[in-house]
Amino acid sequence: MWWKELLFTALYTGYFPWMPGTAGSLFAMLLYCTGYFLFGEAVVWINAVAVLLMLYPGVKLGDAGERFFAAKDPPQIVLDEVLGYGIAVLFHPFNWKVAVLAFVIFRAIDILKPWPTRRLQAMKGGFGVMIDDWVAGACTSAIIVGLKLLLPAFGIASL
Repeated sequence: MWWKELLFTALYTGYFPWMPGTAGSLFAMLLYCTGYFLFGEAVVWINAVAVLLMLYPGVKLGDAGERFFAAKDPPQIVLDEVLGYGIAVLFHPFNWKVAVLAFVIFRAIDILKPWPTRRLQAMKGGFGVMIDDWVAGACTSAIIVGLKLLLPAFGIASL
């Protein structure tokens, strides 16, 4: 079971004593930025493959994490934040501004849980653990697309 714990806590970042979800999201951003240093622009495709490959196992690991902690969506499970951040930057070419902005917007959405994320989180099991962060990541990505389109229209430097 140790390997499952290692994964659903995102290499134990979920045990960070303050704001483990933020710690997990920072870990995700660190992975993404490290991927850029190692693989350049290919990080976009590597991220896409990693996210797609982890969707189903993420649900199963969410189930395992809930059993492990004997709680509904315990804060120590941060794999959902890692995947959510991965979705937030999924189809954007690597850019430092986007990487940081995605982190900030994703955390705001994940913390505030606007519709429909709060409702989705109430779903049972690992799917309920994961789905709200997947949607928060998709919303973050859509907001970034909107900003990329709107900022130049107002004479503000693009992302």
